[in-house]
Amino acid sequence: MKTAFHCRLILCVVAGLVSIQACAAEENRRTPDVIKVWSGPVPGEAKFTPPENAYVERTSGGVTRLGLVTEPTLTLYPAPKEKANGAMVIVCPGGGYNILAWDKEGTEIAEWLNTLGVSAAVLKYRVPRRSPESPHEAPLQDAQRAIRLIRSRAAEWEIDQNRIGILGFSAGGHLTVMAATHWETAAYPKQDAIDELSARPDFAIPIYPAYLGDEDNIGPLSPLVRVTKQTPPMFIAVTQDDKLRGVNAALLYVELSRNKVPAELHIYTRGGHGYGLRPSDHPVSQWPARCADWLKQQKLLEPAAKAAGS
Repeated sequence: MKTAFHCRLILCVVAGLVSIQACAAEENRRTPDVIKVWSGPVPGEAKFTPPENAYVERTSGGVTRLGLVTEPTLTLYPAPKEKANGAMVIVCPGGGYNILAWDKEGTEIAEWLNTLGVSAAVLKYRVPRRSPESPHEAPLQDAQRAIRLIRSRAAEWEIDQNRIGILGFSAGGHLTVMAATHWETAAYPKQDAIDELSARPDFAIPIYPAYLGDEDNIGPLSPLVRVTKQTPPMFIAVTQDDKLRGVNAALLYVELSRNKVPAELHIYTRGGHGYGLRPSDHPVSQWPARCADWLKQQKLLEPAAKAAGS
């Protein structure tokens, strides 16, 4: 009887542990919270007429693409509580300002940042291009507002309001640079008290950024890239065989150095464009590890209280 009782007890304990693990796994799989970027009308959106061929979502080649965004949102990925260090990164997927590579350059990046203890918010900024001449203008409005919105809720989300960064790929990398170099310029009319907060990201991570200059002929940086001594620290990764984006990234690094802005640049020989986090045979696949090293060196992966006291 005693042995049978012990067996039943052990089975109950095991069943309980399995149930707890199942609940934890279910919690990890829960749908992320999504919040609107704008509390009022989206600036200038009333004048926008979507093109006839615009689509909402399409998946092909292992990538989910969003082709029409009229209501910008942030999809929240809080870091696990046991790892959270107080840092948060806004993730800007690429797609030529025409679509968003939502998973490959968005949600997958947020999940990776969570493994570092960094919370993330994937920015669904407006696409396709609202202005052929200045395709970044509407997305920059969304990015500035997103930074301010996160800063306004830092205490609620247990985020250090002085460790809010931005990371983007391709056009999203360009948007990252625009947010880092145009933060002092109001990109839209004030809507509410949130817009009184700073739109300056505390660090920026453009990965294979596009449109920083002429991509077919070596020349100067675009005049839109306005580096100053107040430009936030930056980590950049790109490849030499990605048009002239490696050259333009080097020119950006020169300007960052000229203004004594802490920066790190990795130019790999091969790897092309659009790889995100997905592995390949090229050494450029190591950029996430190098980025994590840089974040650690910048003391962005330390608990907020420790970083403040260092």
